[in-house]
Amino acid sequence: MKPSVIGPPRGHSLSRIRENLSKPINWKLGLTIFSGKLVGLILVLMAMNLFTGLTGIPVFAADTFTPAETKLVNSINTVWTLVAAFLVFGMQAGFVMLEAGFARKRETVNVLLECILDTAICGISFWAIGYAFMFSEGNGFIGQHWFFLQGAPETYQTTGVALLAHWIFQFAFADTASTITSGAMIGRTSFRGDILYSIMVTAFIYPIIGHWAWGPDGFLVTMGTKGNFLPELGNGFRDFAGSTVVHTIGGVVSLAGAIVLGPRIGRVFLPDDKERGGLPAAHNLPLAVTGAFLLWFGWYGFNPGSTLSAMDIAGIGRVAANTTLAACGGALSAMTLAYYAGSFKGKFDVGFTVNGLLGGLVAITAPCYWVSPFGSVIIGLIAGAIVFFGIYLLEYLRIDDPVGAVPVHGMNGIFGTWAIGLFACGKYGATTPTGADNSAPVTGLFYGGGWDVLIAQVIGNGIITLTTLFVALIVMWVINQLPYPFKLRVEPEGETGVGGLDVFEHGAEAYNH
Repeated sequence: MKPSVIGPPRGHSLSRIRENLSKPINWKLGLTIFSGKLVGLILVLMAMNLFTGLTGIPVFAADTFTPAETKLVNSINTVWTLVAAFLVFGMQAGFVMLEAGFARKRETVNVLLECILDTAICGISFWAIGYAFMFSEGNGFIGQHWFFLQGAPETYQTTGVALLAHWIFQFAFADTASTITSGAMIGRTSFRGDILYSIMVTAFIYPIIGHWAWGPDGFLVTMGTKGNFLPELGNGFRDFAGSTVVHTIGGVVSLAGAIVLGPRIGRVFLPDDKERGGLPAAHNLPLAVTGAFLLWFGWYGFNPGSTLSAMDIAGIGRVAANTTLAACGGALSAMTLAYYAGSFKGKFDVGFTVNGLLGGLVAITAPCYWVSPFGSVIIGLIAGAIVFFGIYLLEYLRIDDPVGAVPVHGMNGIFGTWAIGLFACGKYGATTPTGADNSAPVTGLFYGGGWDVLIAQVIGNGIITLTTLFVALIVMWVINQLPYPFKLRVEPEGETGVGGLDVFEHGAEAYNH
């Protein structure tokens, strides 16, 4: 029996081409389309030439800008910052989906409302006092102006970016730090207790400690200079997009909350039972994975947007590429380790893979401007390993972290900050409103730069990590001593009753079946 033939017979396509080419109308149509594309290309090239002339590229001629050109540059940078802010804010949808997906079904509504609450509290508190504490001038420890954004200038310092655009961008960062915290405390935190610690994190812990590393006069920013903290170091603390300021702080507060709360009722750990131990099964893996991809997408605002400069075209391109490669490396590393050494050997685990890619994103956040693409891959591979071993370390220590917030954000935040001192490739210096300034490139240990940058990174990150842990443990412990219903840990019936936290705290279930 002859096989059936699908499609036109052999040679038919060539005949059709010859037939079409013989018709004058087709020649005219083709020439018209080609001419249109050529004209469009010429117009684009002319626009690019005009644009680069207006914006002063090469960028080092900023002092020759006219007022109109300066205004144009500032406008473009402000729009770039706002677009990045919107991407970062979109990460909240990713956090909601990731945390809800990894949680148990009976905790889903609680996760959803907690993430909304964290955002609402953060917006008000960061407007009232948080932004002032973090980004206004004061002393090396705390900002002292611009409360309720009163008296603030139109633009933020020398960036030329509108101050309110900068506030939106930084509010999204603060919201991220707060949402990280809730992930490790899923399933046993009272809703009123969540309100109290959210206020403390977004209004006080994050902005005050963040001022040290990102404020205009923070003591870690000025560290290593004459007359300031540790002048003999010769290097200040660097954290381009927040491996320490956002992720280490968020991850360490998560750790404090998980320690004070203790594990969920009925939680079995691997050291106690190798058959039934480990995290309870995620109730909706498709939701969790979709959330992870949304977070990855939002990271393209998180990292490239931290330039605050659309003029630094090489910088934002490099940062975006480095961000991508580190995520890929983290996913592959964690998945491979779980396959060969995990609890379910020979199985490709979704949870480890998702947390591996997130760990890679966290680790690259601090060094993304100063490392090469190859360095980013290595950082991602190491980050995935940190996630894998970190999750098992928490199991050994009997710390219940339902979404892996501590290894993903806390441990990889620390590693990513140190990675500047290891992998900075010695080619890139600083971003400016008009482009890159590579006159003083940062060089890490593995590229012949010696120990100086690494030492500064370890000191700065160590101070922030230990201070955050100490303060967060006190805050969580104090809230947990309050009487019900303000106590940090929910009443036992809230965990064990029918419908779990969702029904106990909110009177609703996520699914009607």
